[in-house]
Amino acid sequence: MKVGVIGLGDIAQKAYLPVLGTRPELDLHLQTRTPATLDRVGDQLRVPAAQRHTDLGSLLASGLDAAFVHAPTAVHPEIVTRLLEAGVPTYVDKPLAYAYEDSVRLVELAEQRGVTLMVGFNRRYAPGYAQCAEHPRELIIMQKNRVGLPEEPRGLVLDDFIHVVDTLRFLLPGEADHVGVRARVRDGLMEHVVLQLSGDGFTALGVMNRLSGSTEEILEVSGQDTKRQVVNLAEVIDHKGQPTVRRRGDWVPVARQRGIEQIVDTFLAAVELGTVLSARDALLTHELCERVVREALEQAS
Repeated sequence: MKVGVIGLGDIAQKAYLPVLGTRPELDLHLQTRTPATLDRVGDQLRVPAAQRHTDLGSLLASGLDAAFVHAPTAVHPEIVTRLLEAGVPTYVDKPLAYAYEDSVRLVELAEQRGVTLMVGFNRRYAPGYAQCAEHPRELIIMQKNRVGLPEEPRGLVLDDFIHVVDTLRFLLPGEADHVGVRARVRDGLMEHVVLQLSGDGFTALGVMNRLSGSTEEILEVSGQDTKRQVVNLAEVIDHKGQPTVRRRGDWVPVARQRGIEQIVDTFLAAVELGTVLSARDALLTHELCERVVREALEQAS
């Protein structure tokens, strides 16, 4: 299978190429506009020079079976459009685009062309989070905090808080009939944001504090007098009386712990089988993020 990887930045090098580079059935083609990075990564993965590209046109001319897009979000619409128009099944890092209208257009284009478009919400595949979907979920609380990193609201929500939004949506035990947003934006920078989703018998809270005392990601689901807590995607703690702790094994790869291996395998299996995957559900997460941005800016004005 001939697979293109577009964008060779931090996320590609740390998360995806260590997975893709170990698949002997894949014929990797790399593309970035930075020749030095292309040569360094290509040498590390032993990718032949003929399979290294500095422009998208050259990559498309190679005849791809699938593509992974890890380029900056700002150029997602242009790159994904060209891939879909060429009929290439496409996996793209979240978000699809900064503008909701662009995300809608890309999903509709994929559906019109009958081409797979998958968004990289890897937390749905992370073992600890997948186990939470099997637990009573009357109350869901997720925090994803950072230290000293207030940011422009749209970038913060679409590049980072979107993981919280999508995880809450994934874990909701029913349809949310109430959406609440609270945020603090000072001098144009978002310092924290809280999303509440609630429905019949459940409430979900998503919190991000960019002026927190620590960098952390904690998910808790509880109900029927039990609680499951996942800390930094690595440690699962079940509470029913005395807590029971399950930690990631010493030899479990980080990519598997974070769901990267699993989501990559899901995408590639669909390509191999000729199954078309839809990004329509992912679009609902983008729509909710757009609402978070809008209401946060309204509160700041």
